[in-house]
Amino acid sequence: MEILTIFPIAIALAMDAFAISIISGSIYKKLGIKHALKLASFFGGFQAFMPLLGFCAAVTTKKYIQNFDHWIAFIILITIGIKMIYESFKIKVENKNFDITSTGLLLILSVATSIDALAVGMTLPLITEFVFYPALVIGIATFILSYLGVYIGKRFGHFFESKIEAVGGIVLIFIGLKILLQHIF
Repeated sequence: MEILTIFPIAIALAMDAFAISIISGSIYKKLGIKHALKLASFFGGFQAFMPLLGFCAAVTTKKYIQNFDHWIAFIILITIGIKMIYESFKIKVENKNFDITSTGLLLILSVATSIDALAVGMTLPLITEFVFYPALVIGIATFILSYLGVYIGKRFGHFFESKIEAVGGIVLIFIGLKILLQHIF
């Protein structure tokens, strides 16, 4: 799979986790290396695992949808992209009464931020038959951005949060268009 396709997907998928990491760092100024590593490990791990699940689901149904699978990929990526752009403009209310590093909360946030990766995993059979490399790249990108996001949040607060998520959505829309146009032409 060409890196020019997987890298933008990985970065776009990491934007939700990155935004939550920035928020976490801005709210909880006392988060240290241990906390940042835990947060990044949960987000990166789930972002790597969910495309594998999506890929398996797509491969098992491929023979039934192969004539219109590019339309499915296009619709999924456009929908996720629009959702990310929309959510980037919503006002988010923070609740400072919970511990962002609690395992239960991290599990919930990790699943919530990796649903998009599950959907994208369903489009991966259109691009490649090797899913482990893209899943690894997605997981590593999310881990790195989540780890850095905690420290960016500690330093700069909410300045970047919504803009980053919107950029991720735009990238997914362009990738969806690319897949559709490649299959049509």
